[in-house]
Amino acid sequence: MSRPPLHALQGFVAAVRHGNLTRAAESLNLTVSALSHQMRALEDRLGYAVLARGARGVSATADGQRLLERIAPHLDAIAEALHPYPARRDHVLTMSLLPSMASAWLLPRLGGFLGAHPSIEINLQSQTAVVDFERSPEVDAALRVGRGQWPGTVTEHLFDDALAPMASPELVARMGGIDARPLAQWPLLGDSDGQWNRWFALAGEPPPARYVAMLDDTEAHHRAAAAGVGVALGRMTRARLLLEAGQLVLLSPRRLRTANGHWLVYPERSRQHQGFAKFRDWLLAEAAGYARSVDSGPA
Repeated sequence: MSRPPLHALQGFVAAVRHGNLTRAAESLNLTVSALSHQMRALEDRLGYAVLARGARGVSATADGQRLLERIAPHLDAIAEALHPYPARRDHVLTMSLLPSMASAWLLPRLGGFLGAHPSIEINLQSQTAVVDFERSPEVDAALRVGRGQWPGTVTEHLFDDALAPMASPELVARMGGIDARPLAQWPLLGDSDGQWNRWFALAGEPPPARYVAMLDDTEAHHRAAAAGVGVALGRMTRARLLLEAGQLVLLSPRRLRTANGHWLVYPERSRQHQGFAKFRDWLLAEAAGYARSVDSGPA
């Protein structure tokens, strides 16, 4: 006797577990007629009935129950083994990135890509945690901030970021104007990375005696500055929308380049993703244009 086809055994297990051919067929993306045909063909091959059909649905016969107990664990194991490796869809692309990077940099540009590639669907996962591509096989790539050192991934540099002092227009007015006094005399929002020390060393000016507040989060710096609490040494890329909206203004043309840059990061498997290949080419071109447009100032 030839081996029963795997799809017929899967259909049998689904029928018994659902107790209903209609629901079982729906779970397998089949018509009821197709599933019924599979069950009849399976019983013909085995030489005995595996399903008892009744007015309320279906159930396993005694022979069918013994078959179920033998094959169901193996089918479940196969499904579990294949779970981390879902079928790839080249028209669907899933990206992981910081919420601030999404809103300030990628989203304002994304319409250009989607207009050129209307058949590609982009799923953006805004998250602060670094995605694990092994544990999240549905994610094709990520935009990360760092030094490009993520083992087991392909990394491509997009652009570096730059820092500049920025404050709300209300604070500038209270201080009498941008050039009214040295920056060290303004209320400054301190950071835990010592970036202000680098800034004043580069400018050849003494650092402030104190900071009005210490903040360890970039977005908190931007929000506090926009609220008029003090001057932030803000990241140009992430503060772009606030600057363009006039909620923040730059207090100096000087730019301080950061040690951490922006990177495209992806697992080796994504090289075979046709949609990602198109997105990658577009992203690298956009990043190169952005890098050229940014006046990084003294490094």
